[in-house]
Amino acid sequence: MSGLLALLDDVAGIAKIAAASVDDISAHAAKAGSKAAGVVIDDAAVTPKYMQGFAPARELPIVWRIARGSVVNKLLILLPAALLLAAFAPWAIPVLLIAGGSYLCFEGAEKVLHVLLPKGEHSGGPDGSHDVGDPAHLEEKRVKGAIKTDFILSAEIMTISLSTIEAPEIWIQALVLALVAVGITALVYGAVALIVKMDDIGLWLSRVGRLGATRALGRGIVKGMPWVMKLIAFVGTIAMLWVGGSIIVHSLAQMGWHWPEEMIHHAAEAAAHAAGEDLAASATWTVTALIDGLLGLLWGAILVPVVTKLVLPLFPGKAGAAGH
Repeated sequence: MSGLLALLDDVAGIAKIAAASVDDISAHAAKAGSKAAGVVIDDAAVTPKYMQGFAPARELPIVWRIARGSVVNKLLILLPAALLLAAFAPWAIPVLLIAGGSYLCFEGAEKVLHVLLPKGEHSGGPDGSHDVGDPAHLEEKRVKGAIKTDFILSAEIMTISLSTIEAPEIWIQALVLALVAVGITALVYGAVALIVKMDDIGLWLSRVGRLGATRALGRGIVKGMPWVMKLIAFVGTIAMLWVGGSIIVHSLAQMGWHWPEEMIHHAAEAAAHAAGEDLAASATWTVTALIDGLLGLLWGAILVPVVTKLVLPLFPGKAGAAGH
């Protein structure tokens, strides 16, 4: 009897450890996912553009194909690479984070400059073409282009996520990264599927709704979707600059240059002191995010002419795929 009780006690202990591990993994995954918010919003804002020019019946299958490619990118390629990086070259993680943060700053600043300094030039979509041609060939081209773009964004997500995991155990790191990969992919492409079908939902409601309010709601959805897309793009741009600037500042501190992070910290503390005890936390977050975003915009504005005038001309075949 005592042996059975001892066995049950051991089982209970193992269950407690497992439960704690699950909680730990969930907490790490939630933290990692929040840190990658800017990239996630960017991904959700970009992908619907790949659906332009296709029949409504092909929209969800295309989203599914891109989502499947995204899972392959994250789980089969980037996750093992991230674990190898953490095990054998942890010094390279801040460098890669600065590269990813710079990419976000470049993308955000390019969009801001495009609004402030319009060129009057418009491409026909992510493939840079107005000619639909063979729908099957165009779909294949769009899907491959979307998966390539997703690979860049997924690499940023996985690197950012890896940098937030404090647990030294490789199996916890692997599970957290896998959970982040699957969760973010489901979130992004679930949102994309909803966004690309909202017009159809609105049209359906406007046609078959029995109540006038239902039909009005459908018409409102159709009219409102262009504004929703603009709002998503705006929020995505702000998030890219904020997250990109924050990543660079934090990574520079990890590499030994603490001045930018300390400067932002002192400014946030001063704002919190001026705002008073009730608003101190809000003031600290707002000032930190604002300075991170401004630094991201400044760095991105520096990168835009460097990339567009010096780097892209060296790779003429890749220039059309360099941006979203």
